Amino acid sequence: MIRRLLSVLHARNLEFVRDRSALIFSLLLPVALVIGMSFVFGGPERPLFKVGILSASVNRDAAPFLREHYVQFVAVPQRDAALRELTHQQIDLLVELGPPQRYWVNTDSPKGYIVEKLLLAADPSAQRQPVSGAALRYVDWLFPGILGMNMMFSCLFGVGYVVLRYRKSGFLKRLHATPLSAFEFLSAQVLSRLLLILTVTAILYAGIGAVIGFHSVGSVPLLILLAVLGALSMIALGLTIAARFSSEELVGGLLNVLTWPMMLLSGIWFSLEGSPRWVQWVAHAFPLTHVLDAARAVMLDGAGLTQIAPHLLFLAVTALAFLAFGAWSFRWRIE
Repeated sequence: MIRRLLSVLHARNLEFVRDRSALIFSLLLPVALVIGMSFVFGGPERPLFKVGILSASVNRDAAPFLREHYVQFVAVPQRDAALRELTHQQIDLLVELGPPQRYWVNTDSPKGYIVEKLLLAADPSAQRQPVSGAALRYVDWLFPGILGMNMMFSCLFGVGYVVLRYRKSGFLKRLHATPLSAFEFLSAQVLSRLLLILTVTAILYAGIGAVIGFHSVGSVPLLILLAVLGALSMIALGLTIAARFSSEELVGGLLNVLTWPMMLLSGIWFSLEGSPRWVQWVAHAFPLTHVLDAARAVMLDGAGLTQIAPHLLFLAVTALAFLAFGAWSFRWRIE
């Protein structure tokens, strides 16, 4: 019995080692995660307070207060947007350099109370403009990310593995004998998955909202439009992976290579504000980043169509590009 067990064990180990794609993926993924997280969360210690400066840029020599330690000063050219952040306690203070120097403070914010003392110690003549507003709960900020993550997995894996299974089973080979074109087949797969994703997302949106409640002040039709374009872009992205390959290990590895960076860099769990600038540029290459940025702008700040139009345009263009590339590179049968 021991010899039989060892024989099967040896055969399975050889099978795994000879599967180059699975072996390389299992070795490289942890390394990539560690390196990626070190870039995202690395660097110097982050400041305790965040202060908005009404200016196109921050010059630390412009006022004594700007030389305070452990305070992050960020330039905010638009007052209305900065006041919304201050109301939600996303920044601790808003300062307009003078003379006369004015500042806005959220009277409901404990951190705003402390950083106001620092400002008055540096400039006692600064004019106070109080605002109020409770901080957004983490669940309010997280909720769009959870819905977006669920959409991402359903879009990429739900379509990619279905097409791969069709190809390996010979179903695509039989379809190839019909007048059906690759674009028509892929479009049907996209629409089918889109209807499923929208239904599931709508149920989750209504169900979770009824159970725990969440902050949403924007337009629901605009959120639906965003969900449609976001889902189309990620479904088409999944199809470009499965359009040509026939190896389950390779397709699974490529899909994981897409999903893990999107999970870490698209802002599902945490904001990338304060991360290195190049990390934020990489993040904006992912469709999920645009979905979440636009969804949070609509739900948390009440943004309209014009404010999120760049995100919608990016999603529409990538959806068409991925679908066209998938149709061009589509392979009906295993060579």
